Amino acid sequence: MAEPAPSAVAQSFLTVQVGDERFALPASDIAEVIRFPALTRVPLGPSSLLGVANLRGAVMPVVSLHSLLGRAGDHPANARVVVVDRGSPVGLVIDRIASLDSGKSTGGAPAQPIDLDGLLAKGFVGFGRRGQSGPISQRPEVRARTAAAPDEIALVCFSVAGQDYALSLASVYEVVAQPESVAVVPQTDAVMLGAMTMRSRLLPLVSLRGLLGLREGKHGESRSRVVVARIGDALVGLAVDGMKEILRIPASAIDPVPALLTRSSAEARIQGICRLDGGQRLVSVLSTENLFRDQAIIEQIAQQKGTGHEMNSADGPSKGDEQFVVFQLGGDEYGLPIGAVEEVVRVPDTLTRLPKAPAFIEGVMNLRGRVVPVIDQRRRFRLDRNGERRRERIVVVSIDHMQAGFVVDTVSEILNISRDQLRPTPELAAEGGQVIDRIANIEIEGRMILLLNPGELLDRAEKDLLAGIGGHMEPPAS
Repeated sequence: MAEPAPSAVAQSFLTVQVGDERFALPASDIAEVIRFPALTRVPLGPSSLLGVANLRGAVMPVVSLHSLLGRAGDHPANARVVVVDRGSPVGLVIDRIASLDSGKSTGGAPAQPIDLDGLLAKGFVGFGRRGQSGPISQRPEVRARTAAAPDEIALVCFSVAGQDYALSLASVYEVVAQPESVAVVPQTDAVMLGAMTMRSRLLPLVSLRGLLGLREGKHGESRSRVVVARIGDALVGLAVDGMKEILRIPASAIDPVPALLTRSSAEARIQGICRLDGGQRLVSVLSTENLFRDQAIIEQIAQQKGTGHEMNSADGPSKGDEQFVVFQLGGDEYGLPIGAVEEVVRVPDTLTRLPKAPAFIEGVMNLRGRVVPVIDQRRRFRLDRNGERRRERIVVVSIDHMQAGFVVDTVSEILNISRDQLRPTPELAAEGGQVIDRIANIEIEGRMILLLNPGELLDRAEKDLLAGIGGHMEPPAS
């Protein structure tokens, strides 16, 4: 809860304690004083930038006054944040409030005045000079990649009862975490798990296990996901065990289902079988048109659909929505526009190491005949390695007509984020280039997602190196 700043009087100053010293801030500059908020760390920023926080919908950079002043030492557990207005809010972490006075000493050494703008300009090179770029999804190189090539199919892969399945990316609205609570609807088929809420929208939740006639199992475990799929003109949640990959593959890699298998009602819901890893791995591609053929289930979905005027519109709440692949690095959430993501794949058992390669390259992998350099993004963002090896994924991104794979802790979701939840990156958090393009502030869920600009993930010299590697190497063995 915010602690209102004391009422300002003429020539008043707020005296704050930083270590053993006291400093005076003009009271007219101060919007409020708050407790230390939850922070989202910003990679590659100055050491004085502790992170960004949500301040009633605004994205506020939080800066250590200790560090700005060049003082050593940590802030105490009960530190406070003084919010100052510099066109947008900036939070200054201090040890404690000493007093509100006219700047005269009340005992001991007098409080020292602070040139706050000078400190910020010195500590943050771009302070006051940063221009905002437009949304990444509107840039030509990303917009052109949003649709798959004519001979290419984009798939979202997930697991159900130990088997791999996929849906066309075009039919997937979102992939979200399994909700903690589901409203069970009485007198419905066992396949119908109930209704779930997704950002004020009510969706029917269906067990994909049940639809496919697979063995029973628990839904709602920590890694379970809900694939929100477009079924006709409705949105329906399909409960699955976990999201695995995003693939863009040639249509020739998908074979029709053998006629003998189409006799069963469950298998008839599969429109093709995708061959991966030289045929050693098979992924069943589901047909949304045939997924719901039981009339009783169709009627139940129709009943759910009719319970609210906002519910289940496959067009989404707004044409201003943007779709992002969300992943985790070092405990924080990041997003890339889905149009810039070529694929999301598992980390291979071994990577081919390159002699005399720069440190940022972990190795290269063979992605269906293509040489893809692999980069550990945690190392680039100076984050500790704390991901589970079996959950790590490689996000393959298209950068300046070439591909690079970035290792992340896990890929968790595909999200549609509305325009009113997108915030420009505060200029104090934009150091080290424009890597963080914008920040998604999803207040209703208490989440802040850093949205990356794919074109800034590598600098020009690194791009030149990758281009040279891709042009002079044969694909390593799979």
